[in-house]
Amino acid sequence: MPIPTPFHSRTAPLCESHEWREWAGYLAASTYLPTHEREYYAIRNACALIDVSPLFKYEISGPQAEQLVNRIITRDVRKCTVGQVLYSPWCDDDGMVIDDGTVARLAPDRFRLTAADPNLAWFQDCGLGLEAEVEDVSERLAALAVQGPLSRQVLKAIVQGIDLDGLKYYRLAHGQTGEIPLTVSRTGYTGDLGYELWVAPENAGALWDRLMDYGQGYGILPAGMLALDIARIEAGLVLIQVDYKSSRQALIPGQKSSPYELGLGWTVDLSKGDFVGWEALAAEKGRGSQWSLTGLEVGWPSLERVYAEAGLAPQVAGRASRSPVPVYRGGRQVGQATSQTFSPIVKQYIAIATLESRYATPGTQLEVEVTVEYVRKRALARAVRLPFFDPPRKRG
Repeated sequence: MPIPTPFHSRTAPLCESHEWREWAGYLAASTYLPTHEREYYAIRNACALIDVSPLFKYEISGPQAEQLVNRIITRDVRKCTVGQVLYSPWCDDDGMVIDDGTVARLAPDRFRLTAADPNLAWFQDCGLGLEAEVEDVSERLAALAVQGPLSRQVLKAIVQGIDLDGLKYYRLAHGQTGEIPLTVSRTGYTGDLGYELWVAPENAGALWDRLMDYGQGYGILPAGMLALDIARIEAGLVLIQVDYKSSRQALIPGQKSSPYELGLGWTVDLSKGDFVGWEALAAEKGRGSQWSLTGLEVGWPSLERVYAEAGLAPQVAGRASRSPVPVYRGGRQVGQATSQTFSPIVKQYIAIATLESRYATPGTQLEVEVTVEYVRKRALARAVRLPFFDPPRKRG
């Protein structure tokens, strides 16, 4: 059964909904309040605390740690300086994505990788013959995302030893809050201004208390997975086993995806030399990809029409959907929408979709399946570039 995270003693009393889900073997709050709306608006308008401790965390260290990380990921970690963080997928020998996560350079010969799925054995196998150690440090680190436009103001009041105004996007620094040492990274999964705090599990409760106490004046709220799901769709961020299937979990080749097919071609550095999947990705780069990840905007008049046929107003607000639905062009299925939600900030029903590449060009007119009163209908949609929401404050 799922076990509590280091923050559970603080999150459990606040979870009025009593709605929990399993995340990597841990208990994660789906929503703290009876509905998730206030938590979502805390992410977008104020400051939200999201317990992300269930992430798998690995440290790679040793004289050839850089060579090992470069063998694993598709990006060139030699370009990553100490204190910098990279986002990257990693692939199997066929160039199909196993997982994706962040790579933080903690020292010249020490890195920390985060992952959604367990990857220890894979990383160790990749390190065969190299003078580098791979260690699972998941239980040695609690992780808390502090996200939202007021997150910097809250952190500046309780964190010492870090110039938060000068901490750039995808950088990290070490400091403390009171007597508690912590690492702050300018990262997150919401597409907004935000940070992630990394701390020893025994200090998790005290860190939470400091943030909640000071953050009350800034509208701080804990936020669960339902609010996070809407935010990450708006940000165009893919979710493993939803928007793509790990190549290790796939049952047939058609369920696998390459970085190019997931819109992550910008992370593939073929010039850095050999890495796992290099040959297959170089070949795909040359011939082009069959599939492309794109955004969809579903036309509101079309939604009104299909719901009106059943005597209803559109009923699309609420929780995001992770149930894939077909996407059509000219009566033929050309892909699928894998994550869908009504975006409160964009004021649009949106989706992340994988389409045949020739239909993924922005502006392409499509149809997406919508079920109304148990009847499958089609609403008009158009392909758009991701992300849907990209505020300057995210990087500023």
